[in-house]
Amino acid sequence: MKFASTQARRLITLGVVLAVGATVLGAPAAAAVAPPEGAYWHTRMLTTTTDHWRFGTRSDPYSLLQQEITERWSAPDGRSWFGYRELGSVPKSAADKKAWQRDGSPSKWSESIDGKTVKLSIQPSKGHVGPVPQQNSFLFAGQWLTYDEVQRLPADPHRLKAWIEEAGRVGREILVDGGWLRWNLLEILYDLPAPKEVRAAAYHGLLTMPGVRAEGNAKDKLGRSGTALLIDMPGGKGTVPVKTRLIVDTGRMALLSQDETVTYTKPALVVKTSKLVESGWTDSPPAVPALP
Repeated sequence: MKFASTQARRLITLGVVLAVGATVLGAPAAAAVAPPEGAYWHTRMLTTTTDHWRFGTRSDPYSLLQQEITERWSAPDGRSWFGYRELGSVPKSAADKKAWQRDGSPSKWSESIDGKTVKLSIQPSKGHVGPVPQQNSFLFAGQWLTYDEVQRLPADPHRLKAWIEEAGRVGREILVDGGWLRWNLLEILYDLPAPKEVRAAAYHGLLTMPGVRAEGNAKDKLGRSGTALLIDMPGGKGTVPVKTRLIVDTGRMALLSQDETVTYTKPALVVKTSKLVESGWTDSPPAVPALP
């Protein structure tokens, strides 16, 4: 969920210049804007997270997967709705399930073995859905854009990267580095109602980034086919090692899944997050996220 700062809101005029006047950055002249293919641009993300916290007993511990669904609906006029639902925590593996059963198969957890206070349950929550307040445009790269401006983002990888870098410099508060570029290029693949040509530019732009390489054909956890990309950031001063594996449907130019592993050294722990993504146009109105 993203909320713009005062600085970003103040820059809406320049954001319009960047999008509509993209020739400033060498982009081709804007083509006719295609009408929306539905009432809402809709994204649904199933997220599972495994952190280092352990439960049960020190002699027989187990790990839990924390699961949640987030959904967003964005109308062409920029209005947006957000839905959220916790799916409940479950043992991570078959071995963890056996240890959980030996622990009496608890349905709730309030504290880990190491004394971490938590509030976890095996039961899904009721969830909620509601409008995003004071939003009537699309926030991308620190700029508020209209639907038409989103359609006119550069459809060339190098010019799209230049646009994102310039938007970051305009914002000043945003650190323009490889991470900034990768994040915004990835966002185009699922979070923004951009044309397929712009999504293709984002995909090919990702492939030009340091630490990014294609790994060939792959399937996500739902059996959907795509191309795997590996983003390997070794870390350094002030940063931690992060490995991200994407699966992209290169036919639709849409992100299918994202698996991220973050390794901390002090204290030593590994956090893994896996996301299954669905995105596209829909006429179905906003509703509490359904259970998978």
